[in-house]
Parts: sequence; structure tokens; C-alpha cells
Amino acid sequence: MTAVVTILHLAHRDDWESACSSGAYRISTRGAGLDEVGFIHCSYPDQLAAVAEFVYQGDDADLCVLVLDVEAVRASGISVIEEDAGNGEHYPHIYGPIDPALVTEVREAGFDADGHFWF
Repeated sequence: MTAVVTILHLAHRDDWESACSSGAYRISTRGAGLDEVGFIHCSYPDQLAAVAEFVYQGDDADLCVLVLDVEAVRASGISVIEEDAGNGEHYPHIYGPIDPALVTEVREAGFDADGHFWF
């Protein structure tokens, strides 16, 4: 049996709720959409805190973490490609909109009083 490879996407709660209504999540990262960037930024679990603290620190919006099974996303016809961020570290990128049905879990997320990310 093959292990499930989980990838994560940090989202504004409002963007996620809008996607549930519209049927497609199209935000790449804070302040940028799929159409602008060309893909949706994701992370592996051990990468998410550093990404959150770099990109979302000081953001007052409610956050959540979208949990996705890589193979389910690929089976839907959307490419997931692991790419170098320019520093030798590789991150998964989703090359298409995310159908909310592909999200296996939505976790609460945010920053504690010391500015450390939690989910």
C-alpha cells in the first residue's frame, strides 16, 4: 500500500468560503491569484510554518490550512509539480484551480502572541 502524500495550502478563511460557494479555489498566495502566478503555492507539512511566518506574518485575516492528497489532485486532471523555490528547497505547486471536493480537511490556523504560526 502506498502512503498518502499530503500537501498543504494556507488560505484566508474568506477565500476558502468563497471557493466552496463558487466551486473553485483560485488563490495562489497572499495577494495573488492563480491567473497571475500560474499555479497555487503549496507546502509539505514540515515547510508550512516557515512559509506562513514569511508570507502571512501580520495578516489580520482569519486563516485556515487546506489539506490535499497529491494523488487525488492529479487524478482530477490537475498537475502537481515539485519545484525549486530558488534556494534549493522544493515545494509542490498545483497548476489549476482546486475543486473544494479535493480538500480532505480544513484546519484552523493562525499566529500566537509571539508571532509563531500554529495549525
